[in-house]
Amino acid sequence: MPWKNWSPERAGVALAILAALGFSFKAIFVKLAYGVPQTVPVDPIALLALRMLFALPFFVWIGFRSSRSAPSLSRGDWLMLSALGLLGYYGASILDFIGLRYISAGLERLILFTYPTLTVLIGVLFMDKHLSRRELGSLALSYAGIGLAFAHDIEFAGDSRAVLVGAAFVFGSSLSYAFYLAGSAPMIQRLGSARFTALAMLVSTLATQLHFFVAQPFSALVQPLPVYAYGAGMALFSTVLPVFWQSAAIRRIGPAKAVMMGTVGPVLTIFFGWWLLDEPLSLTQMAGAALVLAGVWLVSRRRTAPSRGFSG
Repeated sequence: MPWKNWSPERAGVALAILAALGFSFKAIFVKLAYGVPQTVPVDPIALLALRMLFALPFFVWIGFRSSRSAPSLSRGDWLMLSALGLLGYYGASILDFIGLRYISAGLERLILFTYPTLTVLIGVLFMDKHLSRRELGSLALSYAGIGLAFAHDIEFAGDSRAVLVGAAFVFGSSLSYAFYLAGSAPMIQRLGSARFTALAMLVSTLATQLHFFVAQPFSALVQPLPVYAYGAGMALFSTVLPVFWQSAAIRRIGPAKAVMMGTVGPVLTIFFGWWLLDEPLSLTQMAGAALVLAGVWLVSRRRTAPSRGFSG
Protein backbone atom coordinates (compact mmCIF):
# COMPACT_ATOMS: atom_id res chain seq x y z
CA MET A 1 0.00 0.00 0.00
CA PRO A 2 1.93 3.05 -1.24
CA TRP A 3 0.13 5.56 1.00
CA LYS A 4 1.69 3.94 4.07
CA ASN A 5 4.97 5.56 3.02
CA TRP A 6 3.45 9.00 2.45
CA SER A 7 4.61 11.94 4.53
CA PRO A 8 2.10 13.43 7.04
CA GLU A 9 1.79 16.47 4.75
CA ARG A 10 0.93 14.42 1.68
CA ALA A 11 -1.48 12.18 3.59
CA GLY A 12 -3.15 15.22 5.17
CA VAL A 13 -3.72 16.88 1.80
CA ALA A 14 -5.18 13.64 0.39
CA LEU A 15 -7.51 13.25 3.39
CA ALA A 16 -8.66 16.88 3.14
CA ILE A 17 -9.49 16.43 -0.55
CA LEU A 18 -11.36 13.20 0.22
CA ALA A 19 -13.38 15.06 2.88
CA ALA A 20 -14.19 17.85 0.40
CA LEU A 21 -15.27 15.21 -2.14
CA GLY A 22 -17.57 13.55 0.38
CA PHE A 23 -19.15 16.79 1.55
CA SER A 24 -19.55 18.10 -2.00
CA PHE A 25 -21.41 14.94 -3.09
CA LYS A 26 -24.16 15.44 -0.49
CA ALA A 27 -26.14 17.76 -2.77
CA ILE A 28 -25.81 15.23 -5.60
CA PHE A 29 -27.26 12.46 -3.42
CA VAL A 30 -30.18 14.72 -2.46
CA LYS A 31 -30.95 15.70 -6.06
CA LEU A 32 -30.71 12.07 -7.22
CA ALA A 33 -33.14 11.01 -4.47
CA TYR A 34 -35.59 13.76 -5.47
CA GLY A 35 -35.38 12.52 -9.05
CA VAL A 36 -36.31 8.89 -8.33
CA PRO A 37 -39.48 8.18 -10.36
CA GLN A 38 -42.53 7.78 -8.12
CA THR A 39 -45.98 9.31 -7.76
CA VAL A 40 -44.92 11.75 -5.04
CA PRO A 41 -41.20 12.64 -4.76
CA VAL A 42 -39.59 11.97 -1.38
CA ASP A 43 -40.22 14.78 1.11
CA PRO A 44 -37.15 16.69 2.44
CA ILE A 45 -37.84 15.80 6.09
CA ALA A 46 -38.33 12.11 5.20
CA LEU A 47 -35.05 12.09 3.26
CA LEU A 48 -33.24 13.82 6.12
CA ALA A 49 -34.76 11.34 8.59
CA LEU A 50 -33.40 8.45 6.51
CA ARG A 51 -29.96 10.04 6.32
CA MET A 52 -29.81 10.56 10.08
CA LEU A 53 -31.09 7.06 10.84
CA PHE A 54 -28.42 5.49 8.62
CA ALA A 55 -25.70 7.62 10.28
CA LEU A 56 -27.00 7.07 13.82
CA PRO A 57 -25.20 3.78 14.66
CA PHE A 58 -21.82 5.30 13.81
CA PHE A 59 -22.32 8.32 16.04
CA VAL A 60 -23.78 6.25 18.89
CA TRP A 61 -20.61 4.17 18.82
CA ILE A 62 -18.35 7.25 18.65
CA GLY A 63 -20.26 8.96 21.45
CA PHE A 64 -20.07 5.86 23.66
CA ARG A 65 -16.34 5.37 23.12
CA SER A 66 -15.46 9.03 23.62
CA SER A 67 -17.61 9.35 26.76
CA ARG A 68 -16.57 6.16 28.63
CA SER A 69 -13.76 7.74 30.66
CA ALA A 70 -14.80 11.37 30.25
CA PRO A 71 -16.38 13.46 33.02
CA SER A 72 -20.17 13.70 33.02
CA LEU A 73 -21.86 16.69 31.44
CA SER A 74 -23.52 19.44 33.44
CA ARG A 75 -27.02 20.74 32.74
CA GLY A 76 -25.45 23.79 31.09
CA ASP A 77 -23.38 21.53 28.83
CA TRP A 78 -26.51 19.65 27.73
CA LEU A 79 -28.38 22.89 27.08
CA MET A 80 -25.55 24.22 24.93
CA LEU A 81 -25.21 20.89 23.12
CA SER A 82 -28.93 20.85 22.43
CA ALA A 83 -28.92 24.39 21.06
CA LEU A 84 -25.89 23.75 18.85
CA GLY A 85 -27.21 20.38 17.65
CA LEU A 86 -30.47 22.02 16.63
CA LEU A 87 -28.61 24.75 14.74
CA GLY A 88 -25.90 22.68 13.09
CA TYR A 89 -27.08 19.26 11.98
CA TYR A 90 -30.85 19.63 12.20
CA GLY A 91 -31.73 23.24 11.37
CA ALA A 92 -29.04 23.78 8.76
CA SER A 93 -29.70 20.41 7.12
CA ILE A 94 -33.47 20.72 6.81
CA LEU A 95 -33.20 24.22 5.33
CA ASP A 96 -30.59 22.94 2.88
CA PHE A 97 -32.69 19.93 1.84
CA ILE A 98 -35.71 22.16 1.21
CA GLY A 99 -33.62 24.62 -0.80
CA LEU A 100 -32.31 21.84 -3.04
CA ARG A 101 -35.82 21.26 -4.32
CA TYR A 102 -35.62 24.64 -6.08
CA ILE A 103 -32.02 25.35 -7.10
CA SER A 104 -29.11 23.55 -8.71
CA ALA A 105 -26.57 21.58 -6.68
CA GLY A 106 -23.84 23.96 -7.85
CA LEU A 107 -25.57 27.11 -6.61
CA GLU A 108 -26.48 25.35 -3.35
CA ARG A 109 -22.84 24.49 -2.61
CA LEU A 110 -21.64 28.02 -3.40
CA ILE A 111 -24.25 29.62 -1.12
CA LEU A 112 -23.56 27.08 1.62
CA PHE A 113 -19.84 27.77 1.34
CA THR A 114 -20.36 31.33 2.60
CA TYR A 115 -20.47 30.04 6.19
CA PRO A 116 -16.83 31.13 6.93
CA THR A 117 -17.65 34.74 6.03
CA LEU A 118 -20.94 34.58 7.94
CA THR A 119 -19.08 33.25 10.99
CA VAL A 120 -16.82 36.31 10.78
CA LEU A 121 -19.88 38.60 10.64
CA ILE A 122 -21.46 36.87 13.65
CA GLY A 123 -18.27 37.49 15.59
CA VAL A 124 -18.41 41.18 14.68
CA LEU A 125 -22.11 41.61 15.49
CA PHE A 126 -22.41 39.51 18.64
CA MET A 127 -18.92 38.84 20.03
CA ASP A 128 -17.32 42.29 19.94
CA LYS A 129 -14.83 41.36 17.24
CA HIS A 130 -13.54 43.72 14.58
CA LEU A 131 -13.71 43.38 10.82
CA SER A 132 -10.35 43.71 9.06
CA ARG A 133 -9.85 44.97 5.53
CA ARG A 134 -8.94 41.43 4.51
CA GLU A 135 -12.25 40.16 5.86
CA LEU A 136 -14.15 42.98 4.13
CA GLY A 137 -12.49 41.99 0.87
CA SER A 138 -13.44 38.38 1.49
CA LEU A 139 -17.08 39.32 2.01
CA ALA A 140 -17.13 41.41 -1.17
CA LEU A 141 -15.60 38.62 -3.27
CA SER A 142 -17.86 35.89 -1.85
CA TYR A 143 -21.12 37.73 -2.37
CA ALA A 144 -20.15 39.01 -5.80
CA GLY A 145 -19.55 35.37 -6.72
CA ILE A 146 -22.92 34.33 -5.30
CA GLY A 147 -24.51 37.07 -7.41
CA LEU A 148 -22.96 35.68 -10.61
CA ALA A 149 -23.94 32.09 -9.79
CA PHE A 150 -27.43 33.30 -8.91
CA ALA A 151 -27.72 35.03 -12.31
CA HIS A 152 -26.64 31.77 -13.96
CA ASP A 153 -29.41 29.78 -12.24
CA ILE A 154 -32.08 32.37 -13.07
CA GLU A 155 -30.98 32.36 -16.72
CA PHE A 156 -31.25 28.58 -17.07
CA ALA A 157 -34.05 27.79 -14.62
CA GLY A 158 -36.74 29.89 -16.25
CA ASP A 159 -38.49 30.35 -12.88
CA SER A 160 -36.83 33.20 -11.01
CA ARG A 161 -39.19 32.88 -8.04
CA ALA A 162 -38.17 29.25 -7.45
CA VAL A 163 -34.49 30.25 -7.54
CA LEU A 164 -35.15 33.05 -5.04
CA VAL A 165 -37.01 30.71 -2.69
CA GLY A 166 -34.36 27.99 -2.91
CA ALA A 167 -31.48 30.44 -2.46
CA ALA A 168 -33.19 31.92 0.62
CA PHE A 169 -33.55 28.50 2.23
CA VAL A 170 -29.92 27.55 1.53
CA PHE A 171 -28.65 30.91 2.77
CA GLY A 172 -30.66 30.30 5.95
CA SER A 173 -28.89 26.93 6.17
CA SER A 174 -25.48 28.58 5.86
CA LEU A 175 -26.42 31.17 8.50
CA SER A 176 -27.63 28.46 10.88
CA TYR A 177 -24.38 26.55 10.47
CA ALA A 178 -22.35 29.73 10.97
CA PHE A 179 -24.08 30.28 14.34
CA TYR A 180 -23.30 26.65 15.17
CA LEU A 181 -19.61 27.17 14.36
CA ALA A 182 -19.40 30.42 16.29
CA GLY A 183 -20.82 28.79 19.43
CA SER A 184 -19.13 25.39 19.19
CA ALA A 185 -15.48 26.36 19.79
CA PRO A 186 -15.67 26.47 23.62
CA MET A 187 -17.65 23.20 23.70
CA ILE A 188 -15.06 21.46 21.52
CA GLN A 189 -12.32 22.66 23.86
CA ARG A 190 -14.23 21.23 26.83
CA LEU A 191 -15.43 17.94 25.34
CA GLY A 192 -13.07 17.19 22.47
CA SER A 193 -13.97 17.14 18.79
CA ALA A 194 -15.14 13.50 18.54
CA ARG A 195 -17.34 13.59 21.64
CA PHE A 196 -18.86 16.96 20.79
CA THR A 197 -19.62 15.98 17.18
CA ALA A 198 -21.16 12.65 18.17
CA LEU A 199 -23.37 14.14 20.90
CA ALA A 200 -24.44 17.07 18.72
CA MET A 201 -25.36 14.58 15.99
CA LEU A 202 -27.43 12.54 18.45
CA VAL A 203 -29.36 15.67 19.46
CA SER A 204 -29.92 16.49 15.79
CA THR A 205 -31.08 12.97 15.01
CA LEU A 206 -33.65 13.10 17.81
CA ALA A 207 -34.91 16.49 16.61
CA THR A 208 -35.14 15.23 13.03
CA GLN A 209 -37.14 12.15 13.99
CA LEU A 210 -39.51 14.21 16.17
CA HIS A 211 -40.02 16.64 13.28
CA PHE A 212 -40.69 13.74 10.93
CA PHE A 213 -43.26 12.04 13.18
CA VAL A 214 -45.09 15.34 13.76
CA ALA A 215 -45.10 16.38 10.10
CA GLN A 216 -45.31 13.09 8.19
CA PRO A 217 -47.03 9.70 8.51
CA PHE A 218 -44.74 6.76 9.21
CA SER A 219 -45.55 5.45 5.71
CA ALA A 220 -43.48 8.34 4.28
CA LEU A 221 -40.40 6.30 5.17
CA VAL A 222 -41.53 3.60 2.73
CA GLN A 223 -39.58 4.58 -0.38
CA PRO A 224 -38.23 2.92 -3.52
CA LEU A 225 -34.93 1.09 -3.09
CA PRO A 226 -32.87 3.81 -4.88
CA VAL A 227 -33.98 6.41 -2.28
CA TYR A 228 -32.70 4.14 0.51
CA ALA A 229 -29.45 3.68 -1.42
CA TYR A 230 -28.97 7.43 -1.83
CA GLY A 231 -29.83 8.01 1.84
CA ALA A 232 -27.32 5.39 2.97
CA GLY A 233 -24.68 6.76 0.62
CA MET A 234 -25.29 10.26 1.97
CA ALA A 235 -24.99 9.03 5.57
CA LEU A 236 -21.75 7.11 5.00
CA PHE A 237 -19.89 8.98 2.25
CA SER A 238 -21.17 12.53 2.84
CA THR A 239 -21.58 12.56 6.63
CA VAL A 240 -19.65 10.00 8.68
CA LEU A 241 -16.49 9.37 6.64
CA PRO A 242 -15.78 13.03 5.72
CA VAL A 243 -15.95 14.01 9.40
CA PHE A 244 -13.19 11.51 10.20
CA TRP A 245 -11.20 12.35 7.07
CA GLN A 246 -11.28 16.04 7.89
CA SER A 247 -10.32 15.51 11.52
CA ALA A 248 -7.40 13.33 10.40
CA ALA A 249 -6.36 15.97 7.86
CA ILE A 250 -6.43 18.70 10.48
CA ARG A 251 -4.19 16.64 12.76
CA ARG A 252 -1.62 16.26 9.95
CA ILE A 253 -1.61 19.63 8.18
CA GLY A 254 -3.47 21.97 10.55
CA PRO A 255 -6.87 23.66 10.24
CA ALA A 256 -5.82 26.46 7.89
CA LYS A 257 -4.51 24.16 5.15
CA ALA A 258 -7.43 21.78 5.65
CA VAL A 259 -9.85 24.65 5.03
CA MET A 260 -7.90 25.67 1.93
CA MET A 261 -8.16 22.14 0.53
CA GLY A 262 -11.89 22.24 1.24
CA THR A 263 -12.34 25.04 -1.27
CA VAL A 264 -12.32 22.43 -4.05
CA GLY A 265 -15.75 21.30 -2.76
CA PRO A 266 -17.97 23.76 -4.67
CA VAL A 267 -16.05 23.12 -7.89
CA LEU A 268 -16.52 19.37 -7.43
CA THR A 269 -20.27 19.85 -6.84
CA ILE A 270 -20.60 21.96 -9.98
CA PHE A 271 -18.72 19.29 -11.97
CA PHE A 272 -20.79 16.39 -10.59
CA GLY A 273 -23.99 18.37 -11.10
CA TRP A 274 -23.08 18.84 -14.76
CA TRP A 275 -21.95 15.20 -15.19
CA LEU A 276 -24.60 13.30 -13.23
CA LEU A 277 -27.58 15.66 -13.13
CA ASP A 278 -27.25 17.38 -16.53
CA GLU A 279 -27.13 20.77 -14.83
CA PRO A 280 -26.04 23.50 -17.26
CA LEU A 281 -22.54 24.95 -16.99
CA SER A 282 -21.57 28.48 -18.01
CA LEU A 283 -18.66 30.90 -17.78
CA THR A 284 -20.78 33.09 -15.50
CA GLN A 285 -21.19 30.24 -13.02
CA MET A 286 -17.48 29.38 -13.11
CA ALA A 287 -16.56 33.03 -12.57
CA GLY A 288 -18.93 33.14 -9.60
CA ALA A 289 -17.38 29.99 -8.17
CA ALA A 290 -13.89 31.49 -8.55
CA LEU A 291 -14.93 34.62 -6.64
CA VAL A 292 -16.54 32.64 -3.81
CA LEU A 293 -13.46 30.42 -3.46
CA ALA A 294 -11.19 33.47 -3.50
CA GLY A 295 -13.26 35.04 -0.73
CA VAL A 296 -13.16 31.90 1.41
CA TRP A 297 -9.42 31.53 0.77
CA LEU A 298 -8.84 35.14 1.81
CA VAL A 299 -10.75 34.88 5.09
CA SER A 300 -9.38 31.41 5.87
CA ARG A 301 -5.81 32.68 5.74
CA ARG A 302 -6.51 34.62 8.91
CA ARG A 303 -8.66 32.03 10.62
CA THR A 304 -7.25 29.22 12.75
CA ALA A 305 -10.49 27.54 13.88
CA PRO A 306 -11.14 24.34 11.92
CA SER A 307 -14.26 23.66 10.00
CA ARG A 308 -16.27 21.00 11.81
CA GLY A 309 -17.29 19.16 8.72
CA PHE A 310 -20.85 20.17 7.86
CA SER A 311 -22.45 18.12 5.08
CA GLY A 312 -25.66 19.96 5.02
